[in-house]
Amino acid sequence: MTAPRQQPRRPVPGPARPAARPARPRVGSRPLRLGSPRPRLRLIGLGLTLVLLVFTVRLLQVQAVDADAYAARANVNRYIPVTLAAERGAITDRNGVDLATTVDAYDITAAPDLLTPERTGLRDAAHKAARLLAPVLGGPVDEVEEKLTANPASKYVVLARQQPPQVWDRIRELKQGKAARVRGKHGALNLLTGVNREAHSKRVYPNGDLAAGILGFVNADGKGGGGLEAQLNTALAGKDGKRVYAQSGGRQVPTGDLKEQAAVPGSDVELTIDRDIQWAAQSAIAAQVRASAADRGYVVVQDSRSGEILAMANAPGYNPNDLAHADRAALGNAALQDAYEPGSVNKVMTMAAVLEEGVATPGTRVEVPNRLPRADRAFADDIDHATWHLTLNGVLAKSSNIGTILASEQLGKTPEESGAVLYSYLRKFGLGQPTGLGFPGETPGILAPAREWSASQRYTVPFGQGLSLNAVQAASVYSTIAGGGERVRPTLVRGTKGPDGRYIPAPAPPRTRVVSEKTAKQLSEMLESVVDDRDGTGTKAKIPGYRVAGKTGTSNRVDPRTGRYHGYTASFAGFAPADQPRVTVYCAIQNPTRGSYFGGQICGPVFQQVMSFALKTLQVPPSGSGPPRLPVEY
Repeated sequence: MTAPRQQPRRPVPGPARPAARPARPRVGSRPLRLGSPRPRLRLIGLGLTLVLLVFTVRLLQVQAVDADAYAARANVNRYIPVTLAAERGAITDRNGVDLATTVDAYDITAAPDLLTPERTGLRDAAHKAARLLAPVLGGPVDEVEEKLTANPASKYVVLARQQPPQVWDRIRELKQGKAARVRGKHGALNLLTGVNREAHSKRVYPNGDLAAGILGFVNADGKGGGGLEAQLNTALAGKDGKRVYAQSGGRQVPTGDLKEQAAVPGSDVELTIDRDIQWAAQSAIAAQVRASAADRGYVVVQDSRSGEILAMANAPGYNPNDLAHADRAALGNAALQDAYEPGSVNKVMTMAAVLEEGVATPGTRVEVPNRLPRADRAFADDIDHATWHLTLNGVLAKSSNIGTILASEQLGKTPEESGAVLYSYLRKFGLGQPTGLGFPGETPGILAPAREWSASQRYTVPFGQGLSLNAVQAASVYSTIAGGGERVRPTLVRGTKGPDGRYIPAPAPPRTRVVSEKTAKQLSEMLESVVDDRDGTGTKAKIPGYRVAGKTGTSNRVDPRTGRYHGYTASFAGFAPADQPRVTVYCAIQNPTRGSYFGGQICGPVFQQVMSFALKTLQVPPSGSGPPRLPVEY
């Protein structure tokens, strides 16, 4: 039997097979493969390693190599140094009266960065603050606003210096009041938050313009700008201290480090000046300069025995409390800084040489013609006259130029020899050299050596033309005669008192013998004839009860602006009591243009007024005898 045929199996339905992938394209004969990520990771790792290495090196540099430098830089920002100003020493007169002193004052400061539009949200914050401050500071609004906006990023600007405590009190009231509070972008703010004060003393001159030429002034930086304030600045200023404190956010850290070095106050300086005599001298010369419509004038008062300057007055003057309105031409001390030809007050030195050399006596006869031909000209006296028959005393009493020339010619066999002898005496009296005061800007005058004198100078120098001096030098000449022929170097400082309260007197000034006591006494008696004799030129200098020795002067004046002779210098010098000299007074007025220009007429009264006051102030007793009244004519 045949087996049945087996039927083929049908496939069981199921998921369809995916279509076969297309064959990958070949590049050449090699198949493409994916890149390995390892090189890329290595490169990134290397980069990160280099960056970390740079950070590590920098960290080592900051923390190890440059640690001190960065710490110091951080301390600069963290620690704030503040200067503690030393109190400036006072200047007093010989009796302890303050002439210059120091009072409490404040510098008013502000922080402009607190008033910027970015900080406040207001475009006009600085302007509003300036409007509040200007009336208190006494300046225009624009000026205050300019200081607040000139450097907006600044944290510090000085709005006003050396303001009295009352100004700060007013600003503090404004800061606490409603006027300073405004609405900003962050809410309410105070426009005056950054306004503060710094203690800064102020120099004050209680007597205004009194002795301003001597005292000088202190500039805005607190340093002496003229006069004794400049000359003695180191002693007066003392030594500033220092305070260093830790700060954060502009405020002192209460528990932070604090180092303080105290300031050392300046020394007080006592002058030889007497305030009352200074006032009398200043009042008298100022009145006469105004009355004569003169350019300027000076008065020097000196103690004849000690050389101490009791007064040194200038007119016009200035007020060192108000330098902004001072006349620049009046600044300084003209009594020491002006050099001018002295005129006939110089004749006393010629007479001193003649007497000391023994070539004449006060009674020597001198025939004085109306004209004296010498060199390239004919010399004359102030007035035309017939031939005078005078004694040497009469030559001085009448202030004869011709008689003085004739007397000076007796000093040598030739004009050159006479000039050399006279020059030596002028130097001994202190001409052509500093007075010894060491005052800023002082002139030594002009005195050329005798060998350099021109032909005319050999005859003009004996009566005070052709050389120049300052007012203190002129006063010193007459103090030398009053002191018995011994020159005492002038002084202005009597002593100092240091911060420890110890008083140190100034060293005694040097003394130099110029002429003998006999010569000085003869000169003193001759000078009395100038004032006492009815024919003398200085009769307006008489003081009832006192014997007065003095000499007038009227000289041609060199205009400092043109260098040519223009106008006159009127002067008078003398001392009293003549029998027991105590006080020397010298007065000079430059270019008087109203009334008389003769020294005896306009400076004689000033001398009389100042000398009378000084004698009374110093309680000098009247003379015990009358003047000798030496003969004037023969």
